[in-house]
Amino acid sequence: MKIEKAIISTAGYGTRRLPITKTIDKNMLPIGNRPVIDYVVEECVLAGIKDIFLVVNDAKNGQIKAYYGENIRLEEFLQARGAEEKLAKLQTAPKGVRLHYVEQNVNDRYGTSVPVTLVAEKFKLNEHVALCNGDDPFWNAKDGSDVKTLIEGVQSDDESAIMGYEVPKREVPRYGMLEKNADGMLTGVVEKPALREVTSTLVNLNRVVMSPELIKVMVEYTNNHHFGPKDQEYMLTDGYSEYLKRGGKMRVVPSTGQWLDCGSLEGWLNANNVVNSKQ
Repeated sequence: MKIEKAIISTAGYGTRRLPITKTIDKNMLPIGNRPVIDYVVEECVLAGIKDIFLVVNDAKNGQIKAYYGENIRLEEFLQARGAEEKLAKLQTAPKGVRLHYVEQNVNDRYGTSVPVTLVAEKFKLNEHVALCNGDDPFWNAKDGSDVKTLIEGVQSDDESAIMGYEVPKREVPRYGMLEKNADGMLTGVVEKPALREVTSTLVNLNRVVMSPELIKVMVEYTNNHHFGPKDQEYMLTDGYSEYLKRGGKMRVVPSTGQWLDCGSLEGWLNANNVVNSKQ
């Protein structure tokens, strides 16, 4: 299946990484000399994505835009000094790809389903779309892409897909466990199961390909519920459950890369070690 649109969710405050995320967007923390989000964007580009919708925090949206935009004064500074090699490094926007910025007020509605709803309503999406988080790329050697792997896993026009990441059984209770049938189709997501209840070592990281019907379900779910700041968040997993209840099909596609969880200090340090040791 050919999929050319992707949503990357980047709007969270990154409270697990305070105090550094008070001033630096968590998606802009560096892995080597590039920000975390750029590795996710690269995965999308390698998968043939042509339109990337970046859902940004309306209070902190300048950093991502600045990275992919122009810096005329810096260009003039380097040009005057003949620093051609450094000038080339300023070309950070992916070629042949359109970047669209959608602002989210996370003090209004907060949760993983909200970015999908914002983009779907603004751009009238009626096609399959890939969805990624901006702070957890997958590392693949030799220009591999887990976004491409996920897209290639979709086998028919009427199904969606969700990526499953293999972890040791003892770690499954930290995540949402993906349950599937003999045909490889999702039957449910079990949030943080007890160790004795673990029947699958594939966990949910909310990297998905959404069919038009799943997008419709997600928009309805987000708009038909009214959770306050102290209530539950607007969760993608609730939308998945409703989609399955309506007869929707969601294929489980195993990851081929190494997950780099940059939401925690330990994960971010590991991501730097992994990437810098393999470059």
